[in-house]
Amino acid sequence: MSINSNNLSALINDARFRNIGFQVLIIGALVFSVWWLMDNTLTNLENRGKSLGFGFLVQTAGFEISDTIGTWLFDYEVGVSSYTDIYFIGITNTLLIAALGIVFASIIGFTVGIMRLSNNFILKYFATVYVEVIRNVPLLLQLFFWYFAVLGILPGARSQMEVLGGLGGLNITGLYLPAPVFQAGFGLVFFAFIASLILSYGIAKFSKKKQDETGLGLKVAVIVPVLIISITGITYVLMGGPLDWTFPEFKNTGPVFKRGFQSDSGMVLVPEMIAVLLALTLYTAGFIAEIVRAGILAVSKGQTEAAYSVGLRPGITLRLIVIPQAMRIIIPPLTSQYLNLTKNSSLAVAIAYPELVSVFAGTALNQVGKEIEMIFMVMSTYLVISLITSFFMNWFNARVKIVER
Repeated sequence: MSINSNNLSALINDARFRNIGFQVLIIGALVFSVWWLMDNTLTNLENRGKSLGFGFLVQTAGFEISDTIGTWLFDYEVGVSSYTDIYFIGITNTLLIAALGIVFASIIGFTVGIMRLSNNFILKYFATVYVEVIRNVPLLLQLFFWYFAVLGILPGARSQMEVLGGLGGLNITGLYLPAPVFQAGFGLVFFAFIASLILSYGIAKFSKKKQDETGLGLKVAVIVPVLIISITGITYVLMGGPLDWTFPEFKNTGPVFKRGFQSDSGMVLVPEMIAVLLALTLYTAGFIAEIVRAGILAVSKGQTEAAYSVGLRPGITLRLIVIPQAMRIIIPPLTSQYLNLTKNSSLAVAIAYPELVSVFAGTALNQVGKEIEMIFMVMSTYLVISLITSFFMNWFNARVKIVER
């Protein structure tokens, strides 16, 4: 009896046994929880006369969607397009807002972050006020401000404010711009553009390797733009210029109900999209600015002083010495801001911009009634987008980190 007690005590005191035991218990509890949740869900659905399934995706949708890039790409038509089209329209609009927001927020954030460290009084305190105000006002309120207080007071649908020297116009219904019309052969022009980018990347890599070995590199800043413009331009000319433009047409005469911008001319950025993009961009830029400022301040002042001692100007010192070292500190929290911007795009449901949550988990869900399936699809979509963003940023972080010798 004492031998068995001793063996049991030895097992309990064995760290390896305890670790395995705890993991088995946790996995068992997780499996049981998932089973219980699924069983309970299926039972409740059966009691309500419902069943799980994704057959609704092939059904035709019967509601209007405001004109966006997504509806244009998928040629949405009420009573013809399916809920699968609705899903991809929502993804397209979400990705468009996220991509544009990341680009603009990065540009503004880096600029404001550097301005906060400027010796110029006006620049420094303007950036400080911007960051403190933007970061401390809820994003939803900023979204309402841009949509109702700024865009809501634009000229009515029968009037306009000219933009781009009369090539476009702006009123309460949106920003109207020239729209590209791709002709036969444009695909080859696009392929030539991509090929020039790949070739330029190869030249940049070769130049860096040559500079590391000999101290002399190629003039990449001159060669790359000339190469891209030459290859793309020559292909464009050889293909007969396969790109036309349609311009917004505004009528201020005739019957009142026909006045305003005509629906079959140019392209329109709806006010909901503009408001979401402005709010997300400016809000996220405030956080990025602080991340950039902290990253730059983390670099030893000795680096800057050493650069000045050999005659480097402040701009070159910041671009070639300080920022490359600061990037290893900036990128991890910057990744979190990119993920937050993408997920915060779901707030667009508050002003009815047809992104994924609004159009698929909102309007479409109310019509179809497949709550579990549709919410699962939306959650999975955001998860995949976030994982792809994290993977790319981790790869980029590994590429730019300083290799110590």
